[in-house]
Amino acid sequence: MNGWIEQLDSTCLAYVLEKLNREHDYGLNLFLLSIDEGIMGYRDGSLETVKQNAADYHLPLQIISYKELFGYTMDEIVRQTCDSTGFTKACSYCGVFRRQALNIGAEKSQADLIATGHNADDNAETVIMNLFRGDINRLTRSSESSSSNFDSTSKRVVPRCKPLRLCYQKEIVLYAHFKKLLYFSVECSYAKFGYRG
Repeated sequence: MNGWIEQLDSTCLAYVLEKLNREHDYGLNLFLLSIDEGIMGYRDGSLETVKQNAADYHLPLQIISYKELFGYTMDEIVRQTCDSTGFTKACSYCGVFRRQALNIGAEKSQADLIATGHNADDNAETVIMNLFRGDINRLTRSSESSSSNFDSTSKRVVPRCKPLRLCYQKEIVLYAHFKKLLYFSVECSYAKFGYRG
């Protein structure tokens, strides 16, 4: 998944949830949670965009950083883990840290549920990745609409749902353009090393 698409999906989801909640009085207490991985030239602009989205959608915003939580930025992790050829497994580290950061941020905000912008393309990629890896456990969970309340260590995890899981990437992009949504469109500088690509 490209970084800009991830942010676009999340922007569309925030826009739609806020609009439905406001127009139909669902009574949801929505807020935005953004993760600052500490990737120079990538997350900086994205954070400015999400701050503007928070103002536009009248939603509170919480920003959690890897540096604050784990003592390292992704840039620092990459410098320490890069091999002699310049290859890094940045996406593997980042994925683990991101899941933990999302859970910590949700717990701090006393959230009952995390809604992510994962779409049908993301789910298809995840299924194929798990097939290639032979990861049967993840393969059975990879296309579920929501997650459980506990991880493999029996630690409580704030459940997650994927409201856009049946929407194709192209539909989300077209919707964002049609609605003239503000989103960030720079790919993560470490995406080229990711297995998903």
